[in-house]
Amino acid sequence: MKKEKSIELLNKAIAEELSAIHQYMYFHFILDDLGYDLLASIFKKTAIDEMLHTEMFAERILFLGGEIEMKLSSEVEHIRDPKAMLEWAMKSEEDAMDMYNDFALLASNEARDSGTKQLFEKIIMDEERHFETFETEYENLQKFGDRYLAQQAMERSKRMGATIPKV
Repeated sequence: MKKEKSIELLNKAIAEELSAIHQYMYFHFILDDLGYDLLASIFKKTAIDEMLHTEMFAERILFLGGEIEMKLSSEVEHIRDPKAMLEWAMKSEEDAMDMYNDFALLASNEARDSGTKQLFEKIIMDEERHFETFETEYENLQKFGDRYLAQQAMERSKRMGATIPKV
């Protein structure tokens, strides 16, 4: 086994996951502020999934005797439009699937490390699920337009109104 190659791939994966966490939490904050609770919660939940991926990659690095590098691969993009956020997220998840497929092959063929290969394959399944969720929300937004977002904001207003004490 060539541990150095596996550690290099895992640290690249951590950088991508950390960047995704930051981006998805930014989207969560903006959408939450706009009252779009459903979309905001999807981005928050996805960020938490990405945190779990980071943890799995870090644990594998430590198992291999390597050093965890906590670097970002990119800066947060200040996107405020929900449709553009979903487009960014779908592209990001597709890129992650491609990258982790490549990393799984490299872990197997170059590093001769089946454990790391299997970890990348497991993460691919999560990224596919994330993509499908973002794609569904994008299609909903395409189909229903601003009404889809307005309904989310109205649901929040109803909940908040229900908590105001009657005089």
